[in-house]
Amino acid sequence: MRLLRLLILAGWLAALAASPLRAQAPIRIGTFLSVTGAGAFLGAPALATLKLYVDLTNAQGGLLGRRLSLIQYDVGIDTRAAQTAVRRLIDKDKVDAIIGGSTTGAAMAVIPIIEQSGVPFLALAGSASITSPVRKWVFKSSPTERLACAKILADIVKRDIKSIALLSGDDGFGTAMAGHCRQLAGPMGVTIIADEVYRSRTRRVSRQMQRIQKKAGVGALVNIGFGGTTAYITQQFRRMKFQVPLYQSHAAANQDFLDLAGPAAEGVRMPVAPLVLLDRLAPGDPVRPVIAAYNKLYRGRWEVSPSVYGAHAHDAIQILIAAIRKARSTNKAALRRTIEGTKGLVGTSGIFKINADDHLGLDVTSLRMAEVRSGAWEPVD
Repeated sequence: MRLLRLLILAGWLAALAASPLRAQAPIRIGTFLSVTGAGAFLGAPALATLKLYVDLTNAQGGLLGRRLSLIQYDVGIDTRAAQTAVRRLIDKDKVDAIIGGSTTGAAMAVIPIIEQSGVPFLALAGSASITSPVRKWVFKSSPTERLACAKILADIVKRDIKSIALLSGDDGFGTAMAGHCRQLAGPMGVTIIADEVYRSRTRRVSRQMQRIQKKAGVGALVNIGFGGTTAYITQQFRRMKFQVPLYQSHAAANQDFLDLAGPAAEGVRMPVAPLVLLDRLAPGDPVRPVIAAYNKLYRGRWEVSPSVYGAHAHDAIQILIAAIRKARSTNKAALRRTIEGTKGLVGTSGIFKINADDHLGLDVTSLRMAEVRSGAWEPVD
C-alpha cells in the first residue's frame, strides 16, 4: 500500500509540474495552405515553418501559460477548398487566429468569411489586393507585386533608362503586376512603349518578343511571369540578341530559374527577398541576424534551406506571437488591435510598421535588387 501511495503521489506531482501548459485550453492557430499539388512549393515550406515555431514556442513554455496548437488543412490551389477549410477552422476548430492563403486566389476567396466572423487573418500570398483596400481583420506578411514593380522601375531610373517594353503572362499574377507597372511608370519618368501579353505557362512567346524587338527606343525589357516560362523567355532573349537589359519579376528569384536558364541568366536583374542574399547582406543590415537564426533553425529541423515562401510564414507567426504577448490575451478584438499596432518588428523581409492605413507595413526596401553573376545572386542596390 505504501508503494502504491508513493506511486500515486509521484504521478500527481508529475502532473502538477506539467500543469502550467495544461491548465488552460491551447491557443489555436489555424492555417490553410497549398501543401500538395501545383502549389506545394508555396505551402509546404510555409507549413514546415509554422510547425517549427509552434514547437519552439511550446518548448520555451508556450504563451500566456498556454500551449500553441496548430490546426492545418491542405487546400491545394482550390479556392472552394480554402473557403471550406476556413469555415471549419472558425466554426468547428474555434481558432484564435488564422495564418495562410498560399495563393492570392485562396486568400481573396476567404476574405468575406474572415470579415464576417471577426478572426484575425495573416495572409501569406503576395497580391496587394489582399490588403488594399484595407480590411478590418485582414493583414499580410509578404511584399506585394506593386512593391516589386516599384523596385524594378527605381533601378531602371537609376540606370538612366527612359523607356521600356512590358511583357507579362495572362494569369492573375501577371495581370496584376503589369497593371501596377502601368500605373507607376509614368510618375517615375518611364515610358512603356511596348506592352505584350502571353498565355501563362507557355513557350510561345516569340511573336510578342519579335514585336518588341521591332519597336524603336526600347531601353529595357521587363518580363512579369513565374515558373519555367521565365527561364524560356530569358533563353529566347539571348537567342534573339536583344541589346538591352532584361528584368524578371521577384517570382523568378529561385534556384529553378538559375538552373533552367543557365548561362542565359547572366546579367538578368530582378527584385529578391533578403533571404536570397543572406551571405551577401551587409553586416549591419537589421534583417541579417533574423534570417540567419531562421536559416539555422530550419536547417537543423528539416535538413534543407528555407525558401522565401517559408520566410513569409516566419514573419506572420512572429507578428502573431508578438501580438499575443503584448495583448496578454487571445481576445480577437484585442489581438486585431495589437497586430494593427505592430511597429519595429524585424522580420525576414524588413521592419514591419503596420497601422490602420497599412495592413502590410513594409516598403520597397523589403525587396533588394539583384543581378545574376556567375550563376549566383549578387546585390546591386
